[in-house]
This record gives sequence, structure tokens and C-alpha cells, in this order.
Amino acid sequence: MADTIASSNDLTNHLTTNELSGDSRVNELRNLVESLHIADEIAEKGYLVSSSELAALIDINSSAVTSRGDHWVWRNWVVSRVRREGNQILWQLERVD
Repeated sequence: MADTIASSNDLTNHLTTNELSGDSRVNELRNLVESLHIADEIAEKGYLVSSSELAALIDINSSAVTSRGDHWVWRNWVVSRVRREGNQILWQLERVD
């Protein structure tokens, strides 16, 4: 009987873990889609974003943004360095299909 209880608990724990990881994956996808929508809006409206804002959007370290150069591609957007304002570099996103 103890073996049956242990097996039952293991199965419950396994199912709960799989459900959580499934929920986690769905949440990650929701966050990704939200980021893509934000990137579209930034590109469509012609907004300029700082390196730290761009890093937050594409989920990388802000120093990695500047090390990629002045012109590079992220998913469906071309990212271009457009100017410096004080100590901030400003970037523009342009949608490519």
C-alpha cells in the first residue's frame, strides 16, 4: 500500500510539474508576443529607444545591444543606431517582412 501511495504521489508531482512547465511555456510565449507587438508599435510610430529600453524589449544585456554594431537584424526588424543624446544611444526599429 505504501508503494501505491508513493507511486500516486510521484504521479501527482509529475503531472503538476508538467502542468507548471506548460503554463510557464505559454506565459513565455505571451511575453514574447507582447514584446513583438511593442516592437511593431515602436517601428510603426517611428519611436526612438535607448539601448537599455531596446535591451529590455529583446531580453538581452544592454552592453550586448551596443556591441552588435550600428545596424543589425532582430527577428522581423532592422535595428539601426540613429544618434546619441548626451550619454544615450538612440535606436530605431524598421519592420522587414
